[in-house]
Amino acid sequence: MQFIVEETESHLHVTVTEARIDAAIATQFKDKLREIVVGRRKPVHLDMAAVDFMDSSGLGAMIAVRKSLPETVELVLLALTPNVERVFRLTRMDSVFDIRPAVPAPHASRPHTAQKEQRE
Repeated sequence: MQFIVEETESHLHVTVTEARIDAAIATQFKDKLREIVVGRRKPVHLDMAAVDFMDSSGLGAMIAVRKSLPETVELVLLALTPNVERVFRLTRMDSVFDIRPAVPAPHASRPHTAQKEQRE
């Protein structure tokens, strides 16, 4: 399980590298992502462009991560693929999560302010 983590002045940008978030990896996904985002004071932007499939276990992991953040810390889901977006829409979680289209990676627009690290 890997994430690419980039911290900018305005937010924490986390890129998910897994193609599937399902029952086989949902617990590991949740634990690793919580480890990265808990305790942060900046909004978290989660880039999910690589995720082609998410089942109810994956959705549950996303909800658990959201609940672990203070209400004042925003969790933004970026670049959902049509299959993943459908899961959020059918479960009406699209009204709970802030879902936005893809945006340029932080390092593309601000190379001098982004710190990049890869987490396993």
